[in-house]
Amino acid sequence: MTSVNHPLGRRLRMALIGGGNQGFIGRVHVMAAALDGRAELVAGAFSSDPTRSRGAAAEFGVSADRGYGSADELMSAESRLPADQRADFVTIATPNHTHFEIARGALGSGFHIVCEKPLTNELDQALTLARLADRVGNVFAVAHGYSGYPMVRQAREMIAAGELGRILAVRVAYIQGGAWRQQAGQPPSRAAWKTDPAQAGPAGTLADIGVHAFHLLRYVTGLRPREICATLARFHPLRTLDDYGHVILRSVDDALATITVSQATHGRLNDIRLEVDGTRGSLTWKHANHERLVVRRHGQPVQVYERNQRIAYSDTVRAACRLPGGHPEGLLEALANLYGDAFDAMVRRADRSADQTPRQPLYPTIADGVEGVYFVHLCLASHAERSAWKPWELATVRGGP
Repeated sequence: MTSVNHPLGRRLRMALIGGGNQGFIGRVHVMAAALDGRAELVAGAFSSDPTRSRGAAAEFGVSADRGYGSADELMSAESRLPADQRADFVTIATPNHTHFEIARGALGSGFHIVCEKPLTNELDQALTLARLADRVGNVFAVAHGYSGYPMVRQAREMIAAGELGRILAVRVAYIQGGAWRQQAGQPPSRAAWKTDPAQAGPAGTLADIGVHAFHLLRYVTGLRPREICATLARFHPLRTLDDYGHVILRSVDDALATITVSQATHGRLNDIRLEVDGTRGSLTWKHANHERLVVRRHGQPVQVYERNQRIAYSDTVRAACRLPGGHPEGLLEALANLYGDAFDAMVRRADRSADQTPRQPLYPTIADGVEGVYFVHLCLASHAERSAWKPWELATVRGGP
């Protein structure tokens, strides 16, 4: 990921859908995709308002003729361009309720996709996209950027290698306080759509950050859910959707996991904490100090792993680092690692001489996206039945390379 190489002899061409006006995540995606010099933004539909969308092209450094008025216009026009000019992939950074139609159109037009989470608001839509992605065979990544942090990948490798023994318990907390930005009589905040069921879907905080917490649990530990129960709450008086929740998950191996999410905790920004207990040791990773992973074993000194390109970690972990230790990296670099992994898959897909043997990707795939939607679906069902246990019955999902 850290080397600037262009196996196709050029940078991959990016089209951004969403991200204009007051949105911030679209710009983050553009910066992360371009960080290693492997991609450049060439086209976009930046707003649901056609005039604003075309007007935003200059802000993103896109030529006026490739600033489109809608996602449909973008995909239609880009599809007609010569192969050496059209966009290779689209990044979808729009409100939740638009993901399905945009992604379905992008797959039908032959684009690779990077999509914001949650994948969709409805489970049947997520499964439809997965089946279509499997038929098309293109790369479909979901933007769970926390999986790109080097020490998250170090934790994943240690657990997979059995260094913590059998996993007994996992605790994930994702705590924010953004609900309190919403005040009566004031203009809606930048992300006001996240509290609107017509756009955000049937879940609020659970779908916004709970899917991140769930994916982090799955990505690091590999635990497969067997059953889930959940209790949700709405504490902010102006909210229409949940802003707090507790989830208990029991795995097929009888490990016990808890997930706590909040957007109603005063003063908290983007606090994520992952703790894993095993029979041979435990580990802790905190987003506030994401370059450090702490491992403890009874009767032994505490071990602290720090992100450092020059330490003899695995090739995968070292490749996720760009700078020597002591020079901070952050969210842009983590998301850039996701993009880099997806770019590798896109290049293999285009290079017919490359080994096309299916492999387990490092980036979160559409299968992870479907799991996130199903996780929200089960939690809502459990909460509706006063925290009843719900069996995890999702069949194995594919969805391209």
